[in-house]
Formats: sequence, structure tokens, C-alpha cells
Amino acid sequence: MEKFKSNPLVKTLGFNRIILVGVLIALYLLFSLFSGRVLGSVDIMNVLNSVDFMGFLTIGVMFVIATGGIDFSIGPVMYCAALVAGQLLVVGGLPLGLCLLISILVGLTFGVMNGIMVAYMKLPSFISSMASMRIAQGIGSLATKSAGVSWPSTGSANDWYRRLINYNGIPTGLIILLTVAIICSIILNRSRIGRYILCIGSNREAVRLSGVDTRKWEALAYIICGTLAGIAAILYVGVNTKVTTAGGDAFNNNAIAACVMGGTSMAGGVASVSGGLIGILIIALLRVGINAMKFSPDWQYIITGIIVALAVYADIRSSQRRR
Repeated sequence: MEKFKSNPLVKTLGFNRIILVGVLIALYLLFSLFSGRVLGSVDIMNVLNSVDFMGFLTIGVMFVIATGGIDFSIGPVMYCAALVAGQLLVVGGLPLGLCLLISILVGLTFGVMNGIMVAYMKLPSFISSMASMRIAQGIGSLATKSAGVSWPSTGSANDWYRRLINYNGIPTGLIILLTVAIICSIILNRSRIGRYILCIGSNREAVRLSGVDTRKWEALAYIICGTLAGIAAILYVGVNTKVTTAGGDAFNNNAIAACVMGGTSMAGGVASVSGGLIGILIIALLRVGINAMKFSPDWQYIITGIIVALAVYADIRSSQRRR
């Protein structure tokens, strides 16, 4: 095994990513075999439609986890952004382009709020994100009077935003996600922003003693997370017309699970954008495959939980070996 890991090609591609791709292929083959049919283009599109918005949530929360923190508010913030912007569009009559911008601004606002609470007020990220989650759920419910909102459907006058997801059969949503993923990967691995964020997760005190304002960079991680949640809302409503006031919690777990599967350390200091995207592909494939086999959706949570537990265990063992 050690000889395999030391192979130059394996080092370039990443051992963890190779394993994840192997798991992804194995799941596809297993679901195709036991469901009695090969998962076709419709199933694959269902997977990709989930990956579009979930990918943004995964990348966003990855920045926070890289600092050693956590954000349980990303799903409700995404819903809140979709509800507020949708209400202003449908009831308020504001232009669609402005409403899409408002969706991003709602996410940005929550990101700033979380950043201030964690970095400057020194609240535990667990507590601050739980507070933000409840605030987001409350604002979304108040904005629509607990009725939810329906964004314009395909064929209506204001349906052009749906082309952000799919344009004449081209998965534009996936193209947007991959573009943002490349940019975020460069930020994390090739820029001062990423270097400070990862170093905060590795050894916050050492970074502070070196003269770096850790509060600024830690807050920035939450701001990036919130902004990407606002963008995720746009991609979410591009697939799901109806947005309810009670929801979003499950997306937190899936995004965090994808990060852990992809090699992002819950202790902070280590993050992998490409690994996180493969992780969310696995979770999306689990959902589609379990539906194809006509099993209860609850099995997705069980299997995802097992995979996450194994991934965290592997991360702990890897950290112990590095010491």
C-alpha cells in the first residue's frame, strides 16, 4: 500500500481522490446491477442537478471547516435567500436580475454575521451557526407568511434564470460550479487568503503570534461560505420551483459529509475542493440509486453516516501517523 501511495501518478492525483472515484464507480455498478437496470441519462441528470447547488454549499462550508470551525446554517440560509428573493420577485414585482442579486446578498449578510460572531465576538462556531440557522428560518417564514414561494416555472415570462442550470441540453449549472470550484481551489492552495485560512486551522496561536490578524481571515471564511450559499439558492430554484419555509437542515449534513469524505479535516488545516465535489457526487448517487432500487430514502442517511464515520476515522489515523 505504501509503495502504491508513493507512486508519482498517485501523488499527483491524490490517494484519497482515487479511492473516492473508485467508490463512485463501484456504487454506480452496484446500483445498476441490483436495481435491474443500468442507470441512464435521466438518473445521471438527477445526480448532476443535485450536485449543482450542493457543490456550492460544500465548497462554502469547506472554507469554514478549514479554519477548524463549523457552519450548520448553510442549508437554511440557502432557503432563506430563495424565499426572500422569490417573494420580492413574485409578490414585490422586482426585476428578476435584481432578485438574483438579492439572493446572493442575503447569503453574504449571513456570512458577515457569522464571521463577526465567531471571529470578533469569540462565540463557538457551533453556537453561532445554530443561531444563524434559526434566524434564517424565521426570516424566510416571515417573508412569505409561512406560505413558501413558487419561482416562475419553465415557459413563463421570467424563466431565463433556469438556463443557468440547463441550456438546450448543456449542463450550464455544472459548468458554473466547476468554474467556481477551480477559482476556490486556487484561492485555497495558491493565495495568501487560503494560506492564512488553512494555517488558522492548523495552528491559530502560531499564526496570531506571527503578526497576522487571524480575526479578519477567519471572518472571511464565513463570508465566502455565506456568499456561496446565496449563489446555491439561485441554482436550487433553477431545479426546484417551490421553496418551502421548513427545510434546508438536511443540506447542512450532506455538505459537511461531502467535505469529510473528500479529505477535508474536521480539525482544520486541510481541505480539498475536488475531493469535496466527488464526495457530493457520491451522496447524490446514493439518493438516485436507492430510489432506483425502490428502497426507503432513509437508507441514504444510514449509508452516508457510515461513510462519514469511516472517513473521520481515517482522518484521525492519518493525523496520528503524521505526528
